[in-house]
Amino acid sequence: MTRKAVVADQFYPGDPAVLRQTLNSLIPSVREKEEALAVVCPHAGYVYSGAVAGETFARVSIPETVVILGPNHHGRGEPLALGVSDWSMPLGMVPIEQGLATAILRRSTVIVGDDTAHLYEHSLEVQVPFLQYFQERLKIVPIVVSHVSYAVCRQAAMDLAISIRDFGGPVLIVASTDMTHYESRQSASGKDRMALERILAMDPEGLYETVIGNRISMCGIMPTTIALIAAMELGAREAELVRYTDSGEVSGDTNQVVGYAGLIIR
Repeated sequence: MTRKAVVADQFYPGDPAVLRQTLNSLIPSVREKEEALAVVCPHAGYVYSGAVAGETFARVSIPETVVILGPNHHGRGEPLALGVSDWSMPLGMVPIEQGLATAILRRSTVIVGDDTAHLYEHSLEVQVPFLQYFQERLKIVPIVVSHVSYAVCRQAAMDLAISIRDFGGPVLIVASTDMTHYESRQSASGKDRMALERILAMDPEGLYETVIGNRISMCGIMPTTIALIAAMELGAREAELVRYTDSGEVSGDTNQVVGYAGLIIR
């Protein structure tokens, strides 16, 4: 079985040539790449959040192996579902990194192999063309995350960190999330500031509690929490906000915006 691209021509161009042109326009030229353990990137349509993703990915070295964590928007599949089938994308096939995927599934009691959660999910898919742009030999470990407790997030993160450490080669973790949804710019920016402050403070439990406690509609809170814990276990000591913006910058509507943030964790 191969997972086919399901949001090509919706969230991003499905034609390979047009997609490359779009990526060229969204990705700035950066002279020196930096090593990162994780990044946080948005997953809206490229017209809205592509510039934030492009600016963030442009800053870091993209290795051949990338773990992508994204939220479950459809409610299908297991709570922590690792996709085991290769992906067919407009820019070419993207195989699963079988060695790392198998190691994670053998170690973890909370992450399970499950393609069902991935069939219609866009949050991971929209990251892949950016990764392919920088890394022609890309292999991925895609994990869709539903609403789970902080304790489960921590267990999943520890399983990932140990498996990545044992894997030996360079691995980047990508957490896919948008920030506050469909509130005024003033309200969204205030709520998002609270969440972003916890990421910048390297405080995953505080991030989780802040988002849940304040009912911040950050769809990828669980993937971001897992990525932050795993990166810290792998030695990360700081986070940097590359860019924050919202959909109103494109639509002109500041009464109902969606927030977008790009962060580097190193």
